[in-house]
This record gives sequence, structure tokens and C-alpha cells, in this order.
Amino acid sequence: MKICLVCSSGGHFRHLSKLETFWKKHEHFWVTFDKEDTKSTLENEKIYPCCYPTNRNIKAFFLNTALAWKVLRKEKPDIIISSGAAVAVPFFYVGKILGIKTMYIEVFDRIDKPTLTGKFVYPVTDRFIVQWEEMKKFYPKAENLGSIF
Repeated sequence: MKICLVCSSGGHFRHLSKLETFWKKHEHFWVTFDKEDTKSTLENEKIYPCCYPTNRNIKAFFLNTALAWKVLRKEKPDIIISSGAAVAVPFFYVGKILGIKTMYIEVFDRIDKPTLTGKFVYPVTDRFIVQWEEMKKFYPKAENLGSIF
């Protein structure tokens, strides 16, 4: 299995890093911000830097959509996994068009209100994970797997 891990830096990156015992067993690559926390942690990993800032930035959205087309057609992953933020949106929609499975993990600190990214990707996500049972009122088809921390 080949995995595409897509996230912004900071907390979203820490979420996916917590799943290292899973993704390390598989061929994988990252799409994330070219920032110190990601560069230092992913020193020996394959990384495709994406455009940022992404939140409510239409230019970054279009640049990251073009990047999604290029990277996903080149790498041909079996699944795209993300915990946000906005960079996940173009990758999930392009992935859906290309027939790639997707998994989204809503962040741990959202207990009573969905993220904007979660709302955008929910309709096209094959497996939507929440970490709090309360979030299932916003995402009825979600699976609560508990905390990844």
C-alpha cells in the first residue's frame, strides 16, 4: 500500500506524526508546508512542499490543486490520509476524481464544533475519523476511534 500524507505544519502535522507506527510500515510520501517543524522531523522522508498560507487563500488553493494533480498522478497512492488543514481539500477532491481512497482524521481539539476543512472534505471522504463521540452529530457517518494522543 502506498500512502499520501497531507497536512499543514504545527498541530495537524503532529496528529499525522502520531500515526508513525502505521505509515512507516508502508511506502509513503508527504505533502506539507516547507517549515522548520516538518523539515527537521521529516529529514529522510519524501516531501512535496505545498503552497501556504492556505486558510481562505484562493491563490494557494489553485496552486495546491495544480500540485495535487501533478503529485497524485505521478505517485499513484492507494490512499490519502489527512488531519487538515486547508491543503487537504484539493488533494481529497482530486484524489476522488482519480479514484484514490481517502481518510480524514478530525483534530483532537474539536469536541463540539467541526473544522472548516472537515466540513469541506466530509462529502468525498471514504473513511472519516473523529476522536470524540460528540462530533458524530456533525458527521453521522464518522467513526469514533478515540484519541490518537
